[in-house]
Amino acid sequence: MRNTATAQAVIGAHFGDEGKGRVIDHYAAAAGTDGLVVRFNGGAQAGHTVVAPDGRRHVFSHVGSGAFAGAATFLSRFFVAHPILFLKEWDALLTQGVRPVVQIDPRSPVTTPYDMMINQLVEEARGADRHGSCGVGFGETLERHLTPAYALTVADLTDRAALVARLDAIRRDHAPVRLQQLGIGAAYDRCRTLFLSDAILEHFVEDTERFCAKVQVIDWPDAARGRALLFEGAQGLLLDQQRGFFPHVTRSHTGLRNVLTLAAELALDRLEVTYVSRSYLTRHGAGPLPHAVPERPYAGIVDDTNIPNAYQGALRFAWLDLDLCGRAIAADRADAIAWPGITLDTRLAITCLDQVGDDAATYVRQGVQQRGTLDALVAAAAEAVGANQVLLGFGAGRADLRTAPHWCRKHHLWA
Repeated sequence: MRNTATAQAVIGAHFGDEGKGRVIDHYAAAAGTDGLVVRFNGGAQAGHTVVAPDGRRHVFSHVGSGAFAGAATFLSRFFVAHPILFLKEWDALLTQGVRPVVQIDPRSPVTTPYDMMINQLVEEARGADRHGSCGVGFGETLERHLTPAYALTVADLTDRAALVARLDAIRRDHAPVRLQQLGIGAAYDRCRTLFLSDAILEHFVEDTERFCAKVQVIDWPDAARGRALLFEGAQGLLLDQQRGFFPHVTRSHTGLRNVLTLAAELALDRLEVTYVSRSYLTRHGAGPLPHAVPERPYAGIVDDTNIPNAYQGALRFAWLDLDLCGRAIAADRADAIAWPGITLDTRLAITCLDQVGDDAATYVRQGVQQRGTLDALVAAAAEAVGANQVLLGFGAGRADLRTAPHWCRKHHLWA
């Protein structure tokens, strides 16, 4: 029997950093405490900035970006849990008066300190050929998870003795072999003291105990029952493990695939999908960036979240390529063919429009770089994507998001 309820999904249209967090916050404010933000991909490497109406600001990582609006969070089996960074975020939210409600699938993989060590060692060894990793062990967790003897899920955290034994096997057996596979086997001997530190192992076990005390382990159908579902994507379509610019991708399906899988398990009938883009392109990390520019393309650009990172470097900029955007979204929507019972309603959100002068918008359409008004940019973007509705972001908060037809009628764009 089909479930006639409609869920919403928010997906980055490019390389991440598009403004997904503020769009989720916007939708969560409408849902209130009935809202459940579902993290359907990625892990602790996400950084979704939300500014609450009262001025509180937080960069969400594990916790869903609807927490300021009162929404709970569900971390699906496609999400990689990172107890160390979860606890850091939990404490940061408590200082802002937010005690988040977080539920998690027992099958979710868990990152260990050893995944982080391997990740950072290999990125350092790559030098100028880095893949653009954040250094938090996300991809290494999923690689380790492929071998049952070293796999670690949330369900495995409750047996302390078994957990210690598994961690010991990971640090003694998995880590040296994995570093050898990556061509830097000598790094294990160089860092042996860290890998074999009992203090690090014991501290992590304590972290997992604190983590388990703060989350509710629950199966997906039980978590979703009776809730207004808001699927929050991490990274963007152009970082998808199968559709991005390999090898500079994330080890994740960043688009609809996981959403459709989870929605089908609930027999959902309809998905309202909002693809999010800035009014220009950004990329944080190594890899191709079409139409890149050496400096910030608009003088009004302000980004306090994406500070330079030891593993990703500084944020990079480019002109907005609407052809690339349209192709990425069309390919993502094509995945829905495998789920014929689910209808998609495509929307587009364009953020950071306040950072662009009204007559200075530059973008690429049909292979040609064009320059015009914000009206022209919005119209070209809607056409390229085939969006039924467009949200326009003129600031950092939920009140700064406006539905396009009202704004465009004012500017004589649409009748």
